[in-house]
Amino acid sequence: MGAVSALPRFRKVLVANRGEIACRIMASAHAGGYRTVAVYSDADARARHVGMADEAVRLGPAPVGQSYLSIDRIIDAAKKSGADAVHPGYGFLSEKAAFAQACGEAGLTFIGPSPEAIRVMGDKAEAKRRMIEAGVPCVPGYQGDDQSDEGLAGEAAAIGFPLMVKAAAGGGGRGMRLVHGPDEMANALRGARSEAKNAFGDDRLLLERAIVEPRHVEIQVFGDMHGHVVHLGERDCSIQRRHQKVVEEAPSPAVDEALRARMGEAAVQAARAIDYVGAGTIEFLLDRDRRFYFLEMNTRLQVEHPVTEMVTGLDLVALQLDVAQGKPLPFRQEDVALRGHAMEVRLYAEDPARNFLPQTGTVRVWEPADGDGVRVDHGIEPGSEVSVFYDPMIAKLIARGSDREEARRRLARAVAATAVLGLTTNKEFLAQIIEARTFAEGGATTAFIEQEFPDGFKAAPAPPFARRLAAALFAEDRGEGWQSSSWVEQAVILEEADARHRVHVVRSGEGWTVRTSEDGPTAVRILARSGSSVRFEEGGHVRTARFSRHRETLHLDCGTGVLTFHDRTFEPPASAGSGADGFLLAPMSGTVIALEAVVGERVGRGQLVAVLEAMKMEHQIVAPGDGVVEAVLTARGAQVSGRDLLVKLTLDRPE
Repeated sequence: MGAVSALPRFRKVLVANRGEIACRIMASAHAGGYRTVAVYSDADARARHVGMADEAVRLGPAPVGQSYLSIDRIIDAAKKSGADAVHPGYGFLSEKAAFAQACGEAGLTFIGPSPEAIRVMGDKAEAKRRMIEAGVPCVPGYQGDDQSDEGLAGEAAAIGFPLMVKAAAGGGGRGMRLVHGPDEMANALRGARSEAKNAFGDDRLLLERAIVEPRHVEIQVFGDMHGHVVHLGERDCSIQRRHQKVVEEAPSPAVDEALRARMGEAAVQAARAIDYVGAGTIEFLLDRDRRFYFLEMNTRLQVEHPVTEMVTGLDLVALQLDVAQGKPLPFRQEDVALRGHAMEVRLYAEDPARNFLPQTGTVRVWEPADGDGVRVDHGIEPGSEVSVFYDPMIAKLIARGSDREEARRRLARAVAATAVLGLTTNKEFLAQIIEARTFAEGGATTAFIEQEFPDGFKAAPAPPFARRLAAALFAEDRGEGWQSSSWVEQAVILEEADARHRVHVVRSGEGWTVRTSEDGPTAVRILARSGSSVRFEEGGHVRTARFSRHRETLHLDCGTGVLTFHDRTFEPPASAGSGADGFLLAPMSGTVIALEAVVGERVGRGQLVAVLEAMKMEHQIVAPGDGVVEAVLTARGAQVSGRDLLVKLTLDRPE
């Protein structure tokens, strides 16, 4: 009884995170009767998670090193607010053993595993050694101390190609390279080390044999302070880009009861080997022959935890809060049952058509889907700013069904019904994935995106009515063309995807007659406008679209994708673009972390000129052709904005 009375008890939880996961944690904490404390940077002063908490404490400026990654500032915020527990969420400090240690030393309950468990499993090399000792199946590889290029090249030759070069201290796909042969090793080691050092402050690497086109299947585990460890089934996270998950589902279409039992037993064995307490995930690779191999352990709540919640009926955050206070798990392994099927997609502020380039901007319209079996986890609202400082994921769309096909249909509808306007997102990309035959049939592997989009993502052609509707909306809002008691024809110059179109619009009865260069006059009648919704009729076909108008820019959501139109009627044509003319512009706001250009030196086509870091990713800027560096207008370490001129080249004229 004495040991039980010494167990931690807390009443106020500080959530050391931001965005959708901070809001998600607060929802369960409030439901359990706990008070919550938010922390925020200057960039997040008006963020949704700040308003949702009972109180909030400023950490500092926007850069993560001065805010969400500052252990001292978060501990100070807990003391200032009187919080007696800290939930780290995921990302940021959630897998930093030093943070868990600091919380304990400050008398705060860390809602997560022990510092030692985090340390062991956070070091990918040490984790793999522990798993081998515990008898958990592991991918053949090298996780030794010799970090020289020569030593790693020798180990790679012994392992065989293809293989993966991975950051020993990393995760989330950073510091990871696929190497097909020995001639690629030098560049892979250099790039992985640089990315690992920037992301984790640790450039150690490990090597693993590459499993060709595997499935990525992970097992959710949970342990309490009384030695009980259970698994809650699997999640299939095979659809990834840049080694980051895009779609997740539970259960996996590739796993049957027998395989689930074997993988679950191995996952529990892995957790017990490090005396694990709390929520964790054991990630496996599943090959074509249904053999599975330990990949890594995430010692925290996962982004994709909602699909497990939806098929088990459990609240994983509530369980975390209970376990952190010493309560035993309220069920045994045989009590865990998976009912139905659930799927999740991650909605990112990024441009899939431009190699998934992260986007920034203001959310003008946010209308998440609802309905039977649909859940949306998010941390945004109209007016929210998506900044360059943080990860571009803005929401998660989750759907559950009685079987996989019902879950897929509901998710497809949820994606179409969710409106986020004001900045570019991957919404249409997600819609195409959900409708892809390979995914619908449950056959997707980690090679899915490369196979489904071999030439990169291409947006579907704009529906024929979109340009006419945009012109009608611009004309209606402009209020021009009124003379006496009649309307005269207006010419509206629309810019769409860098192309300009002259559209003629004239008032006609209760609607508009719109004429484009591609077709003759068409009647467009706007039936109703309410907030961001417009109901319109064209050729006897009535539809509804969502839109956002800000100054001369109109975002129009016609279903799966969003089209952006600019009214250039009163603006002269824009000149010069970026790249082909020798003007190398920043693709987005960020920090220049490498600059290879020197005035007067020659460069070759494809040669690296600069590297921009933004939203936790590196973007290489290369020469579009052979030429000479004419001017360098930035410096290493400089903060730049999107479309800032970085380097001017004088390109060779074709002979």
